[in-house]
Amino acid sequence: MPPTPGPRPFSPRPSPISTTDVARAGLRLGFPAVLGPETWWEEDRPAEGGRRTVVHRAADGALTDLLPAPWDARTRVHEYGGRSYVVVPGHGIVFAHHADQRLYLARPRAGDEPGLGAERPRPVTPEPDEPGALRYADLRVQDGPDGPRVWCVRERHHQDAKVTRSIVSVELTGTGEIAELVTGSDFYASPTPSPDGRHLAYICWNHPQMPWTGTELRVTRLSDGATWTVMGGPAESVLAPLWCDERRLYAVSDRSGWWNLYRADMSGSSREALCPAEEEFAGPLWQLGGLPYAVLGDGRLAVLHGRGDLRLGVLDPETGSLTDLDVPFQGWAPVLDADGDALVGLGYGADVPRSVVRIDAAGRAGHAGHAARTARAEELRREIADVPAGVLPAPRVVEFGAVESGAVESGAGPGMRVHAYLYPPEQADEGGAPYVVFVHGGPTGHATSELSLEKAFFTSRGIGVLDVNYGGSSGYGRAYRERLRGRWGVTDVEDVVAAAKWLVAEGLADPARIAVRGASAGGWTVMAACGASDVFAGGVSVAGVSALGPLVAATHDFESRYVEWLVGPEDRYGEREPLARAGQVNCPMLLMQGLADPVVPPAQSRAFAERLMARGVPCTYLTFEGEAHGFRRLETKAAALAAELSFYLQIFR
Repeated sequence: MPPTPGPRPFSPRPSPISTTDVARAGLRLGFPAVLGPETWWEEDRPAEGGRRTVVHRAADGALTDLLPAPWDARTRVHEYGGRSYVVVPGHGIVFAHHADQRLYLARPRAGDEPGLGAERPRPVTPEPDEPGALRYADLRVQDGPDGPRVWCVRERHHQDAKVTRSIVSVELTGTGEIAELVTGSDFYASPTPSPDGRHLAYICWNHPQMPWTGTELRVTRLSDGATWTVMGGPAESVLAPLWCDERRLYAVSDRSGWWNLYRADMSGSSREALCPAEEEFAGPLWQLGGLPYAVLGDGRLAVLHGRGDLRLGVLDPETGSLTDLDVPFQGWAPVLDADGDALVGLGYGADVPRSVVRIDAAGRAGHAGHAARTARAEELRREIADVPAGVLPAPRVVEFGAVESGAVESGAGPGMRVHAYLYPPEQADEGGAPYVVFVHGGPTGHATSELSLEKAFFTSRGIGVLDVNYGGSSGYGRAYRERLRGRWGVTDVEDVVAAAKWLVAEGLADPARIAVRGASAGGWTVMAACGASDVFAGGVSVAGVSALGPLVAATHDFESRYVEWLVGPEDRYGEREPLARAGQVNCPMLLMQGLADPVVPPAQSRAFAERLMARGVPCTYLTFEGEAHGFRRLETKAAALAAELSFYLQIFR
């Protein structure tokens, strides 16, 4: 009998999307703000070394970069940063400069000429003893009798490596006085003065909590420092306070199991859910300074809600009526701002890149029988300027069964489903296509269905993508996040292995050509999964965590106790960490790492690579000077993507 022919070699298809196209597309728009007819937002510049500027859009549509090079508007509070600027009406913007972490005031030009004045931005906070030792984030501005002040979170890095935080106010126009208002907790967020200036609301939490496990909404009376808790505790995540008047507050809480909106008396004596629903109205607080809802001029609330992707709607807090806005964006990042009926946010769709969008929220009612309201939406800026036609994958929302090992402990009982987005390749060979399972970071993060030129880079070449929201991901309620509690390295691994097996069972993937890739916490899952199962032909890890003891000893303060929730006591480390499973990894791996990473030290990837190479397992270890946790430079992004494609072409042959 003639020999049975083997699988046909994979041959990538020509694609109009290059590595440079993907790298140039990474503008990373963020944190839009609106005031009257003007709009502002943050914008990364990969072609300028990854620096971040603030862009202003005038009433006539003219765009101006407010911060020319080398100014870089980035805060390093919690290392993940967040909103780096605030608009000060009549004065310009105050921003945190990445190089020294001080706050600066950038004034507009005199007259009608846009842009900055002739003088350099003026520092408004003192120079610390060591560069970057004093950091500022979550900036809010309020007028006072002595002029405007900025309220913010200040992070102090002491010489003994201790980190402390407080809420301060910075006077801008006179003496430059800094007043320390609230201290004592390990972490703070959302400092929000009351309309009459007598009280300050804020979020706080202490180690070992994370902001998605347990926080408190507190109010401090500024006249005497009296402080009390309005909502929250060790088993409740409260986020995003805003004053609705001088006595009451809005906030988001997951006390019901879902992040829903509440209105509470500031004394803490009463609270009411405004729109109870098994949906999320917020996302995890990885970065400071964003708000997932905004108060409109007539008292209604612009809100984001849903499972997975968040939709944009308008909520009447008096009736609980929620009406979605009919706009051409299927999902939204959890950052909104409003001034009257003018609303700005970051919208996206399957065929629309993430964009700064300005909306007239007054709108008009839809036709009878329709729940949506039409609203005028204007795109101001896209992350991807030129979207190639005909090669964008259409994502499908898919679910598959979770593995039920340790079902009681993990919460994965009968019927538990794992959520994912499927991006089929343009054409699939008979017998299934090669696929890459994407694993997001966090791990308390989530994947969305927004247009991704990176995914199209692969699907246009004939490689499918399955982006998995494994147990522990946000976007699907607290119980789904809690599936990972004490089970990092188990639940996430089981879910991504189940994802690969589902692809095969559905006839979508060639079982011999499935890879897995992830960054940071996603890299941990990649390395652990390659040691726990032979379902993957190879793995790609970027800044992945391989060993828990060294991570806990060396990582930054924000996540220094996170492993206690994710894994548990130290005696579990050896059975969970990928480095301990390196002896069971037999598939090729590509490991990439920024050498200036303050979150996951480079030694994590290096140790795993050395262990594999000592066993003769094919492993490529690439490092990039000057890159931190997440690549920012155009040349780095392009090189990393080229290396990843080359890796897949080798293992999918």
